[in-house]
Amino acid sequence: MTGSARGIPPGWSAPAGPACGPLPVTTARAGAVGPHGPGAPAPGAPPRDAALPGIAAPARDAAPATAAGLPGQTEGPLPGIAGPEQLRTRLEETGYLVDDGLAVACYLALTLHRPIFCEGDAGVGKTALAHALAEALGAPLIRLQCYEGIDASQALYDWDFPRQLLHLRAAEAAGVSDPEALEGELYSRRFLLARPLLRALETSPSVLLVDEIDRADDEFEAFLLELLSEYSVTVPELGTLRAQSPPVVVLTSNRTREVHDALKRRCLYHWFEHPAFERELAIVRRRQPQVAARLAAQVTAVVQLLREQDLVRPPGVAETIDWAEALAALGATELDADLAMTTLGSVLKYREDAERARSLDLSEILAARAGGSR
Repeated sequence: MTGSARGIPPGWSAPAGPACGPLPVTTARAGAVGPHGPGAPAPGAPPRDAALPGIAAPARDAAPATAAGLPGQTEGPLPGIAGPEQLRTRLEETGYLVDDGLAVACYLALTLHRPIFCEGDAGVGKTALAHALAEALGAPLIRLQCYEGIDASQALYDWDFPRQLLHLRAAEAAGVSDPEALEGELYSRRFLLARPLLRALETSPSVLLVDEIDRADDEFEAFLLELLSEYSVTVPELGTLRAQSPPVVVLTSNRTREVHDALKRRCLYHWFEHPAFERELAIVRRRQPQVAARLAAQVTAVVQLLREQDLVRPPGVAETIDWAEALAALGATELDADLAMTTLGSVLKYREDAERARSLDLSEILAARAGGSR
């Protein structure tokens, strides 16, 4: 059976061979990732180099699929981005402000096809970086939200079993007598559910956001490391897909636990600090231009003060932006202590933190900002 008859999509490689019998789940090639883990054979799988029923074993000297870019794409620096400064300009045009270190890290991630590992407290702009990169590059953002217990079938691909069953029943009702052709239809690309990782490999260009990797298990880290090393995946029934052009990969971690060194070594690392007052104020003014200048300065100053307290969860830049937006929605043009106390829910998310904030005298810090620009 030919690749087209089996519904193998462009970008997938499945060497031609005699077709016979049902396709068992089998092992992935070395360096490729399958649903049973990095290079791990499925239970009852044939030897690694054995020919698959319906798919001939690849020749030992066969050249691997190339990772050439799509027509119009260039290797290395992207058109219009000759260095970190040009990338910084693109990102700032989207409303995302970056410092020198982050601009360099992002540029190297683009040119070297290396993931960028963003670590820091919640709300400091790690996830927003992926959104800004996607907008700056004109590429779709594909997001994988990690959680405890996530596995390859939820992150990579799965078969649409209900649709396969309906198709099988419809074929039986129509009197289809060729089981081999029916099997080829059942395990074609049309019944494959592409999860975020597979979608990112099939979409070029794209930005892949692997959010909160620290919430996933160690096994998923190992799986992700293997996939990011080769940018390829094997689906036993269809073949191997290697990304034509590797996606831009952003991994984020709130450091709820330590991510293994092996994954970090594969990435470019950047630690996200809470910004200083002037930088945070500039971010608020850029993201919420409708907020009065004086109100933005007062909100930023109070948030900076709150971060110095012994809080369960210090507020991030995201909370500063949310608080300024909430106050503007109330029609406020400046902040006083009473208004701050009644709107604390926009910036503090724990009862203990709110009680700590209410014990502070905010009048002094607000008075110090009373002469802010209007």
